[in-house]
This record gives sequence, structure tokens and C-alpha cells, in this order.
Amino acid sequence: MRARTPYDRGIVVMGVAGSGKTTLASALGRHLGRGFRDGDSFHSAANVAKTARGEPLTSQDRIPWLDAVAAWLEATPRGIVACSALAHGYRDRLRRSGPLLILHLAITPPTARRRVADRPGHFMPASLVDDQYATLETPSSDEPDVVRLDGELPAPVLTAHALSAVAGRAGPRTA
Repeated sequence: MRARTPYDRGIVVMGVAGSGKTTLASALGRHLGRGFRDGDSFHSAANVAKTARGEPLTSQDRIPWLDAVAAWLEATPRGIVACSALAHGYRDRLRRSGPLLILHLAITPPTARRRVADRPGHFMPASLVDDQYATLETPSSDEPDVVRLDGELPAPVLTAHALSAVAGRAGPRTA
């Protein structure tokens, strides 16, 4: 059996709200000719309403959502999804779907707050950005399928870095 290459895996673009997950994941889908889904589309109406009221989601709220994302990844083995995947356990839940490459978009809290406040028509208010950082468990060396990318880079540059990571040409992993 041939060893899997990065091109044979599903891709999860993770990070806090406002990190550019959807922008990057959709760009990767276009460049690689793969199916793309925004993780927000898997949220229940109750989760969307709770978030829209400015109430942070709990781990219990997120479990059915993560399971729906994982089911899509399992049904779409080379699919690309934008999903916050903030905690190590959340990423492990997604890994049940099969081999993944996880691209972690790292940005500063001020950038996240500004981007979330500036996006029109999204259900998540900027007031929840700090909760995202409180929930975030930054991937470490025990997650070798994660590549950290600078989410503050201009979109075309970030996309080029992500394509290099997908092709297995990423530089040393930084935790």
C-alpha cells in the first residue's frame, strides 16, 4: 500500500474567529479542485442563536457540531473545511474521520477583534473573541499533523504558504 501524502488527506483550516479560516479554506478548495465547506454551516440553529446572543458555546454545545464536521470529512476524504477546532480534544474528534492536515491560522487578539467586528452579516459578535482565545489550546509538538501559519499575512501570501504546506514543503513546524 502506498504511503499517504499530504494531498491524500482532508484539510482542516483552524483558528479563532476572524483568523481567516473561510477565506483560506475556500481559496485552497479552488486551487486544489477539492470540496470545501465552512464549519459554521454545520452548527445547529440553537448554537447560532446562542452565539448571536453573545453567549459562548460550551464543549457540550460543540460536540454535535464537531461530529457533523467529522462525518462530512469522512464522507469527503479529500475535503477542506474551515473549523475553529480550538481545543486538542476537538481536533482529536475531527481526526476520527481519517488522516488530516490541520493548518492553524495564528493571529493576535486585536486583529481578531477588528476582523470580527468588520465582517457584515455574521452571527458571531466581536464580544466572543476573548472566549475563543480562552478556549484555544495552541497545537504543540504532540500534534505532528498541524502546521502553524501566520494568519496576519495578506491572503495571497498566506494561500501560497498553505499550498506549500499541503504539498509537504512547509518549513519547520512551530508550536
